[in-house]
Amino acid sequence: MVHDLIDQLYQTHHLTHAQWVTVLTDYTPDDQAYATQLAHALTIAKFGKKIFFRGIVEYTNYCRNDCLYCGIRHSNHQVKRYRLSKAEILACCEDGYQNGFRTFVLQGGEDPYYTTEIFEEIIATIHQRYPDCAITLSIGESTKAAYQRFFDAGADRFLLRHETASPALYRRWHPAYQPFEHRMQCLKELKAIGYQTGCGFMVGAPFQTIADLATDMVFTTEFQPEMIGIGPFIPHSQTPFKAYSAGNEQLTLFILSLCRILLPDVLLPATTALGTVQGNGRQLGVLAGCNVVMPNLSPLRFRKQYLLYDNKAGINDDAATGIQKLSEQMQTIGYQVVRSRGDFQPRKKEYHA
Repeated sequence: MVHDLIDQLYQTHHLTHAQWVTVLTDYTPDDQAYATQLAHALTIAKFGKKIFFRGIVEYTNYCRNDCLYCGIRHSNHQVKRYRLSKAEILACCEDGYQNGFRTFVLQGGEDPYYTTEIFEEIIATIHQRYPDCAITLSIGESTKAAYQRFFDAGADRFLLRHETASPALYRRWHPAYQPFEHRMQCLKELKAIGYQTGCGFMVGAPFQTIADLATDMVFTTEFQPEMIGIGPFIPHSQTPFKAYSAGNEQLTLFILSLCRILLPDVLLPATTALGTVQGNGRQLGVLAGCNVVMPNLSPLRFRKQYLLYDNKAGINDDAATGIQKLSEQMQTIGYQVVRSRGDFQPRKKEYHA
């Protein structure tokens, strides 16, 4: 049954919610192997054995939000907070550029210190200095006007993981002043502006059911993102969810393969979280259909202060070391690092929604 539904997904790029529940509930190791094989073949047909590298600059760990699962949540007073200056952010980009990165990902908590004007200037300067590079933002919720200004300043992509498409579950993970509806509205606005837009969700987080994950897959089908960020839930010891177990890496890998089959052209990272729960997790992610890896360009002295979850991989490696290690990991499975922007390039074929 699951095998047939995977074939249907491959042919039509669509399953009903009930069918997603069946796939995610009843799959066997053989079904997962079959999905991995299909996803792997689709990825090679589109991208070859090439992996796009993105350099992440974690520029602030201040955050006005209080997500119950996050290590830099506003209520965690044990975190030593930091902010990077414009000069420090630009130094990270220069380091990354010299090491071959052609996409910079600016990632941080929702920090009110960085006003629209300040951040717009940072983006514009990066764009002017490195016109051959893409700029991806992962900075959370804002206004449509601010998003437009960032886009006009030179930002190309925006990753805003929706975390869960279930309103009830979203409310269990967030305080009331962080409404589910605003998160979804932001994603729609980013798409409308013209960003290559990424959504995404956690796997195995507290209170999450298979039906919730099926809802995520339905939303992803309807939203048609250019990027999808998916990783297993990993607890942080200074959050209300500290006692919960990490998400299952096999289910995460299965869902990554299903996402590749659903959207063959999508940019799909093998996340740091995947590499944290399992030492070769990012390699397994690539073999399951991922085509992006994101090493850290942030200053080493701040790495341990930007912990969304415990035991984060790669926090002791500088840019050159990080890219060398990940390059070697990719080489062991027959892949090569591509030092290019790696933009989303859709086929002419339209997928069924």
